[in-house]
Amino acid sequence: MRRATPAAVAAALLAAGLSPLALTTPAAATTAKYADDFNGDGYRDYATPWQGDSKGGGILVTFGTADGPGTTTQFISQSSPGVPGADEADDMFGDVRTAADFNADGYGDLAVAARGEDVDGRKDQGAVTVLWGSASGLSGGTVIPNKAPAQSYGYMGDDLAAGDFNGDGHKDLAVVNASKTYVYRGAITRTGVHGSVSTLDKETSSFSSTALIAGNVNGDSKTDLVIVGDVWSPDGETADAWFVKGGSTLTSGPTLHVNPTGDGGGDGVIADFDKDGYGDVAIGTPAYSGHKGRVSLWYGSSTGPATSARISQSTSGVSGTPETDDSFGESISAGDVNGDGYKDLAIGAYGETIDGVEYAGIVHVLRGRSSGVTGTGSQTFARNTAGVPGALGTDDMLGYVTRLRDTNRDGYADLYVSGNAGSLRFPGSASGTTTTGVTSVESAIIEGMVQ
Repeated sequence: MRRATPAAVAAALLAAGLSPLALTTPAAATTAKYADDFNGDGYRDYATPWQGDSKGGGILVTFGTADGPGTTTQFISQSSPGVPGADEADDMFGDVRTAADFNADGYGDLAVAARGEDVDGRKDQGAVTVLWGSASGLSGGTVIPNKAPAQSYGYMGDDLAAGDFNGDGHKDLAVVNASKTYVYRGAITRTGVHGSVSTLDKETSSFSSTALIAGNVNGDSKTDLVIVGDVWSPDGETADAWFVKGGSTLTSGPTLHVNPTGDGGGDGVIADFDKDGYGDVAIGTPAYSGHKGRVSLWYGSSTGPATSARISQSTSGVSGTPETDDSFGESISAGDVNGDGYKDLAIGAYGETIDGVEYAGIVHVLRGRSSGVTGTGSQTFARNTAGVPGALGTDDMLGYVTRLRDTNRDGYADLYVSGNAGSLRFPGSASGTTTTGVTSVESAIIEGMVQ
């Protein structure tokens, strides 16, 4: 085991224009308002996968302020005090993560996967650890027990999602492990998992879990779960979204085909786009139709997801045309950009070719309304959009990561867009996303926004 030196960690953070965590302790935490408020000061924090001085990966936490991301940071790896395991090459510690106040102490905690962790000679069996929030940030960790059969290449933690799936007041954790989904019921504390563990597996089909989306779809007090996965049948491979209703017993619900050729999906979110009180599911499938890409919408109701719709660059009002390798839907995010109470949808197409420039990238912002998400009034942002800094460049891949978040608390979600030629923040406003006041941001900040 090699422990990163403070000087080496500080150098890595300063290279990103950030400052290491100060030794001063924030005020005592109160009830956690945000799942990713790790130091309990009332501001959302940012947890970014970060190599730093580690061999197997780590987490760079940038602490939030009243004006958005601050300059105080913290680096956590498997060499950090109290974090289980060893810092070993190819562990991929921190590549997948989700946040919740698992132990209900007023501080957000972070569940972190190390998908490449070798266990007892089994290569890439994987592991998941909960890092605990405190007044001084994340501190120590607890291993989530592996409930899959011991095996190599299980990649425990291929995806993670948190919520109160059985409605008992304790946060639970859903984990993709060896192509199945396991739900660990809380309480989850520093001493371990104190509830039962369920295995979610569609016995009627060859369903292989790849991604998890948690949220409230039917308007009750329990968190629901949408599992995206590949399905094999004699007719070929498809990618499906499977709805699992939250409750004391997790109940299998309907499925929606999201890609007729498999290949899983990209980002997924649950948000109320039509403001009817039920969460709507949005799932990006960038591999659809030769990586042209599209987004599937599955609208919530009192009985769960019901009607569905598809959004692509062939949708009326959405600019551009579907082209091979656009990867429309690789990254999606939901937020209210204009303060009208409807959640809006940002969609990245990082492979978009513009004026002959390959992989220039583009981002679309589609408005929510009573009829749901449509292309009407949609906005588009690329390097050649008036007011956007920079010029079109090959492999800029603008929009590879796209997030909507009201970081300055003005009531409008800001649009954060990553790009190899510089990442950007577009302010929200009463008229929608605007280039007025657009600023540069570190890519690490955007990657650290846990959905």
